[in-house]
Amino acid sequence: MRLGITGTYSSGKTMTSLVLGHYLGLPRTEARTMREILPEAAPGKDLEQCTSLELIQMIVIRHMERVVHEHDLSPVFISDGCSLQEWIYGSVRVVYGINPNASISLQPGQCVARTDELAYFEAVMGELGKVFKRHVKNSFDLFVHLPNELPLTKDGHRPVNELFRSASDGLLKAAFDELAIPYYIVGGSIEERAKRIAGIIGRKPVMSISDAVGMAQAQYDQLIM
Repeated sequence: MRLGITGTYSSGKTMTSLVLGHYLGLPRTEARTMREILPEAAPGKDLEQCTSLELIQMIVIRHMERVVHEHDLSPVFISDGCSLQEWIYGSVRVVYGINPNASISLQPGQCVARTDELAYFEAVMGELGKVFKRHVKNSFDLFVHLPNELPLTKDGHRPVNELFRSASDGLLKAAFDELAIPYYIVGGSIEERAKRIAGIIGRKPVMSISDAVGMAQAQYDQLIM
């Protein structure tokens, strides 16, 4: 079973995948976060300062890392996200701008002005999307999608823009439908999520949910540090 845990910003993908790895005894894979890639891709900048070309570089790096890790762990793994999210990370910026935090004042249905940079960026993301979709179609058996139940974390590394997050969520689910990849929407507490996902994939836990959550929380705290 090649299982992807998907969702948009602050949906709980990382914590959920960490808990599941312990709870079900399954290997877990991920890619480095943008904040980890940023120093080598755009030294001295924060994400809000990155150009479209620098964002494309980081998007491709994340995709490459996912491909390598998924290949190494196949045919059984839990993945924190998938390459569709790299495509969406870029594609939604065509509507809300290279720096979505600058378009927080937009109302539903509005978009930023279409510049030559955005037009080129859109074309590149369209072609990358074809590659990413083919990879995901061939590399995953099932997805569990986490709804936007939690508030956005304002940590300077995520687009603090609810319209951006909602658009990303809708585009991700539309991609699952387009690719005919089965997916389940699972919400609730971390314990409720883990137990329901275990039932969906038909795998028995290898430890108590409380122990799994404790171990995952210790790992998560270290990741944040």
